[in-house]
Amino acid sequence: MQIIIEYESSWRNSFLDGEDNTVKRNFIGSMTALGDKKAENYKSRNITKNTVMGILNRLIGDQRKLYDARSRDDYYFKSIEDTLQDSDIHDEYVLSQEVVYLRNISGSTDQNSFTGMIKLSDPWLSVNYAKEFWSVLWMNLDELIQFIQHTNTESEVPPILDPLSILQRLEEVKKIKVSTTDEITKIAEILSSRYPNFALKESANKVGVLPLYCSALYLKLDRLSEMYDTSIIRASRGGLTGISHNGFTPKNLMERFTTGQQKIVWGNPYINSKFIKGEGEIKQLLHKASGKLTINLNISKEQARDLEEKIEDAGVSSFYLGKKGLAYVTDIR
Repeated sequence: MQIIIEYESSWRNSFLDGEDNTVKRNFIGSMTALGDKKAENYKSRNITKNTVMGILNRLIGDQRKLYDARSRDDYYFKSIEDTLQDSDIHDEYVLSQEVVYLRNISGSTDQNSFTGMIKLSDPWLSVNYAKEFWSVLWMNLDELIQFIQHTNTESEVPPILDPLSILQRLEEVKKIKVSTTDEITKIAEILSSRYPNFALKESANKVGVLPLYCSALYLKLDRLSEMYDTSIIRASRGGLTGISHNGFTPKNLMERFTTGQQKIVWGNPYINSKFIKGEGEIKQLLHKASGKLTINLNISKEQARDLEEKIEDAGVSSFYLGKKGLAYVTDIR
C-alpha cells in the first residue's frame, strides 16, 4: 500500500528540550536560549518513523499522543509499525527560511522590565538604617575593600534612596572590571569564607566587581542585624529580594517597589546567531519545507482495504505535518 501526501510550510525546528514526549519538556526557543553559547538549542528536525506513525494515527481519526496510542492493547498499527522501515519513507522537499514570532504559552517574564507604578514606601527605603545600608553600593572600590576588612568604613558619596537609582547603580557596577590584585584576592577569600555561594570569575587577569558589591550588601546587612531588627527588609528565606551574592535580577528587584506584576514576555523572533571563523556572523531562522511524502506499507490487501476504509470514514481533509504547515492526502494506492 502506498500513501502519498503533499504538504506546504511544514516547520522543521523543535522548540523544546529533550527527545521523549512522554515527560514535561522546557521551551528553548527564547532569545536567551538561542545565544551563541547555546547553539545546541537550535534543533533541526526531519520526518522520521515517529512522524509517519503520528500521521497515520491522525488519518484514521485517532488524536491521542503517539506514546499513548502505542501503549494501548488495541493499538491499530502495532503490526504495521513493526514492518515499517526508514527506507519505506520517501520525503522530497524544498527548504526555505523565515523569521517567525514564537509565543511561549507558559508565559516567560522579561528579566529587565517591570509593570505598574513605583512606590517609595517600602521598608528598604524607609527604615532608619536605610541610608547606612545602601551606602555600600555607592562606595568606590578602595572604600569597599576597607569596608569588607573593617566595620566602620562609610561611603563619601551619599546613597540615593530611589528604586530606579539603585537599579541604575547596580547596572553601573556590573560594567566595572579591574585587574586581579592581592587586595582583591584577599577580600574575595573573606567573602567566600562567609558566603559559600560567592564566586569571583576571572578572565584575562580581570574580574567583575559586581559579586564584591552584592556580597558586601549582605555583609552590611549582617552587621546591621547586630544593632537593628533587619527581618523587615529580608526576604522569606533571609536574603535580599532580587539580589544574590553574585548579582541581581532587575525584574525581581523592581517587583518589590512596583504596584504591578512582573512583565510577561509573549513572544520573540526565532533567530539563532553564531560566529564562524572566516565567515562571520551566521543567522539561522526557522526552516519551512514544502514537498511530497510517500509512505510505503508492506501489508496485505485485506489490511490495506481496511486501512483505506478507516481513512475515508475519518474524513480528515488536512492536518499538520510534524509541526504547523498544511498537509493533505493526494493519493492512496
